[in-house]
Amino acid sequence: MTKRPNYRSGNDYVVEFLHYRFSFGSCDFEERVVAAAVRLELVTGNDLAPEETADLVELVASPIGQISEPRSELGRYLAEHWEDVSLLNGESLVYWLRKLVFRGAWLDHRVKQGLLDVSWDDDQADFGYRDPDGDRTLLELAPVPSWRGLRWDD
Repeated sequence: MTKRPNYRSGNDYVVEFLHYRFSFGSCDFEERVVAAAVRLELVTGNDLAPEETADLVELVASPIGQISEPRSELGRYLAEHWEDVSLLNGESLVYWLRKLVFRGAWLDHRVKQGLLDVSWDDDQADFGYRDPDGDRTLLELAPVPSWRGLRWDD
């Protein structure tokens, strides 16, 4: 069995997902978790208070995917509405938050190894990933579900 490359930016958070084990520094992990929540439209922007970020980080980093004691209004909202928010059309919020954190780290790791190049796509107004030896798009990022209807608005 070939060992899969693992992402490492620090030792503050060690999380496993789909047979990968990634190790993150605090700032890196926090930024990735908040970005994932924005991408899923759970929150409106990435300018969260430290307590809000801490609640989201605990949700993603906790082995059971829960916030033990909410620190913020966002955390209390998630805890109080967990039955509605945790699963949306069969999609798990914790799974998708983790998936987006790992997807970003995996892509960054591949770029760092020289296996992917990053380019800006004006048409999509987003970054794209290309094979460094060719011009074709190597990776199309799959669409993600949206929690917009259940979004927390501060």
